[in-house]
Parts: sequence; structure tokens; C-alpha cells
Amino acid sequence: MFGKSMLNAGRRAAAGLIRSDRGNVAAIFALALVPMMGIVGAAIDYSRAVAARTAMQAALDTAALMVSKDAQANPKMTADQATAAAQKYFNALYAKGGAGNVKVEATFTQNTGQGASVQVTANGLVTTDFMQLVGFYNIAIDARSQTKWGNTRMRVAMVLDNTGSMADNSKMTKMRSAAKDMVDKLASFANAPGDVYISLIPFAKNVNLGSGFDKSYIKWSGNSDTWDENNGSCSGGSSYKTKSACTSVYVCSDSSYTSQRKCENNNKTWRNANYVWTPADHSTWSGCVMDRDQDNDIKNVAPVPGDTNAVSTLFPAQEYTSGSTNYCKSSSKTYLQPIIPMTTDWTKLKTAITNMDPTGGTNQAIGVVWGWQSLSTTNGPIAAPAKDANAIYQDYLVILSDGLNTQNRWPSYGNGQTQSTCNDEPCIDARQSKLCTSIKADGIKIFTIQVNINKVDPTSTVLQDCASTTDNFQEITSSDDIAGAFNTVLTQIANLRISQ
Repeated sequence: MFGKSMLNAGRRAAAGLIRSDRGNVAAIFALALVPMMGIVGAAIDYSRAVAARTAMQAALDTAALMVSKDAQANPKMTADQATAAAQKYFNALYAKGGAGNVKVEATFTQNTGQGASVQVTANGLVTTDFMQLVGFYNIAIDARSQTKWGNTRMRVAMVLDNTGSMADNSKMTKMRSAAKDMVDKLASFANAPGDVYISLIPFAKNVNLGSGFDKSYIKWSGNSDTWDENNGSCSGGSSYKTKSACTSVYVCSDSSYTSQRKCENNNKTWRNANYVWTPADHSTWSGCVMDRDQDNDIKNVAPVPGDTNAVSTLFPAQEYTSGSTNYCKSSSKTYLQPIIPMTTDWTKLKTAITNMDPTGGTNQAIGVVWGWQSLSTTNGPIAAPAKDANAIYQDYLVILSDGLNTQNRWPSYGNGQTQSTCNDEPCIDARQSKLCTSIKADGIKIFTIQVNINKVDPTSTVLQDCASTTDNFQEITSSDDIAGAFNTVLTQIANLRISQ
């Protein structure tokens, strides 16, 4: 109304000036006024049209997204139902959008294995106020929006804390329940075979690969802490428990003298006993491995069978024990469950989660790197199934831990050191920070959860930094919040599946 009244006032002013007898100035001004008002008016009318189209686009985007969520909740939705839903949502959102004669059309494509989509288009007319002066009574506007879902296949590595402190405050009990529920909900995202794969990586100081793991990828010797050096028998007797202890024994040429001083004071020879260390049969290995040689400990390098280099790509075997208890293998139970490579066997995953039994120190980095390896399709013994070249994939790491890093292969790297208390190296957090940077550069989305009951620990900087975004890190202070934290991750994953 304001535009029309202004236009009428302009016309009256122009007519008055034309009738004026005070000279040519009035006539010239009158003649110039009409095109000047047309130019100014065109700008105003165009601005109104732009605003109307912006509102139309926003309404279409929201309507398309809401239809996609309806369709995901109702996989049997028909094309007619999707079109009707799109029209309903758009009408509610664009009730005062600024355009008239609006027509909406929706095209719905059902999911046949490559994803479903809905495309919504709208067009309408914006009535002009000023441009009518030059014969333009309407400006046509249109917009379109498309949403796709279910076409992104998922691979999720669940990296779960299996350490001793998880026994406190019902953390392990609550995590088992929440993790199994997460497996079920992730599995429900699969509309076709291959849509969803999940791996499970329980971790403590070490990870357990299972005794059936391909032994050609294992490093048995070469370091003081590898398997052959610490599992075997000494020809000098059972009191020598390691290769180093066995082969370093010195004795006197006269066995009646047991000390070097007495031996040499009596003109006898103090010499190496030359005891022989015989490594135990590798079939008795429990399945536990420690961190790889640096810098392969923070890389996704494929292991090369038979690699005997000083810095090997192989996985160093180690018995993870405390006293007479073997955390990876015993006659009664296995505390540290073997990892499960990418699978669609949901029952197998949930059974392994049920059997997790808290023990040992915290080495998040070894769990994280094995989670990364489980996502790889070219990683040797635990390679994930090959990906369909015609499908879209997104890989995820979901990491839950209840404490700060305390222990790994290198004793001086542990003892609770955090990134703020060491100069980059040596420190578990520093290794893990570099590891997470490489994983994110590989296009993998990382979610991290710190279970920090009653805030007894500082917030984990390394878990914060490891997460792909600020929103992907959660710190919870009660065991009861574990289920909610996993559900938050599920919601974020579900939203990420909507690709447009």
C-alpha cells in the first residue's frame, strides 16, 4: 500500500509540474521523474522478490529435510505420501513468505540400495508496486531443494576401555549395556547388505588379537620386551624367567665358589655359564600385542610378513600378565577380549561386549590405532571388506575411556604423563595426539567420550583434541550418562548420513 500511494503521489506531482507556467524546468523535471521513480521502484520491487525467494528456499530446505526424516522412520512411505508431506510442511513454513500463486511439486525416489531422495520445487509470483509504471506487474521466483539419505554406508570402529578402573562405579556394567544397544541401533540403519559394518576394539595397556591371529604378522623377538625374550625355558634352571637373565649368568670354573671374588681369589676363572634360552612354542601365545615400533605405533602401515628390520612393521607379541594371571588367556576366563574386525555379525559383537572384564592400565593410543586399522581395506590380517566403488562411505571411530593414559610399551612414556607435562616426546598423550591428527586427515570422523566420575580427573585434553569437532567430545560425570552419550553419537551419525 505504501508503494501504491507513493506512486499516485508521484503522478499527481508530475501532472502539477507539467501544468506549471513558470518555465521549462518544471516540464523537464516532470519528464525525468517517471524514469527516476521507475529505477528506484525497480530496486525496491526486486529486493522484495529476493526476500521472498530466500524465504521460499529456506522453507523448501526444511520441508525436504522433514520429509527425509519421515521416510527414514517409515521405510514403506510411498511417493504420494512424500509429496503430500512436502506440501504440508512447505505451506506451514511459507504462510507469510511474500509470494502468491505458489505451486509446489515433490519427487520421491525410494531406497533401492543406493539411497533414497526427495526433491521439492516451488514457484510463485511477487506482485510489483513500482515496476507497474513500466508495465511489469509481477516478478516470477522459484527454488528447489534435494535431500538424500541412506546412500552413505557406514563403518564404525568401537574402541572401548577395558581397564581395571572400569570396574568402579558400575562403569563397565553400564558401558556393556549401552554399547550393545548402540550395536543394535547402528544395525537398524542398514537397508541393504553392506550398509553397516562394525568392529570392536577392547583395550587396556595392550590389545588382544586372539590366539588364532595370523602369526606371520607377529614380531616375536628383537626387543627386550617381546615374546621370545620373556617366554621360554633356560638350560640353567627354572629360576631364570627371561632370555636376558638366562644368558647373562656367570659361574666359576670351580662350582664350589659361587661369587666372582672368591672364584678369582682362588685362582679360578669367572666365566659366562653359556646357558641356552629356548623360546616357548608360539602356539602357546595368548594373542596379546603391544605398541608397534616407532613411528609405526601411530601409523596405519600394513604389516609385511617376515619384516626383520630394526623398526619393523610387525606387531610385537607380549604376554600381558600380573602374577600368575594372564589377562589375555586363562583356563577360567579372558579379561581382555579379542578384537573383532569389521563384521555384520551383531550377535558376535554383543557377546564379546558382554564378556569384557576390566583389568590393566590405560593405553588409549593402542586402541585408537587398531580402530583405525580395522577400518582399512588394505591392512593385511584384519582388512575390512572391500568397498563398493558405486557407493558412498563414511568411516567413524567411537572412543570411550574412563581415565588418563597411564601405561604403554615404553615405561617412561606412562606414569600419567599428559601433553602438558612432557615436551612432546616421550609421552603417551603426545603419541596419541599425532595419531589422531593422521586419522582425521584420512577422512575418518572421530567421537570421544570421557567417563570422569565426579570429576576426579582433569578433562582429557588429548580426547578433546582427538575428536573431529568440539561437539564430538563428551565428558560425562556419572555411569548412568554412558547410554545418553552413545545416543548422542548415534544422533550425530544419523544426521551426517543426510548428504545434501
